[in-house]
Amino acid sequence: MKVTPDIIRYEFIGTEAKVAESRHPGYLGIHGKIVDETRNTFTILHERERKIILKDAAIFYFTFSDGTIVEVDGKLLVGRPEDRLKRHIRRLW
Repeated sequence: MKVTPDIIRYEFIGTEAKVAESRHPGYLGIHGKIVDETRNTFTILHERERKIILKDAAIFYFTFSDGTIVEVDGKLLVGRPEDRLKRHIRRLW
């Protein structure tokens, strides 16, 4: 997968995710498949339990189907998935 700033436009439901860093100590180490997404949260299936993680309180590692692992700050993902498609992001590199 080619990693570009357009990664925030990706559909994350069904993607493997891990909380790499967080302001909330209870979120650290949570990993699993994303089963739902709202404006401010991801719901991750972690050890057969649904965990709700605030997007703006964490940095995520996403593992895509081709094995690519990408680190994304959750603050960039805040917003409804359909609205993220319309957002223009300034290149960071």
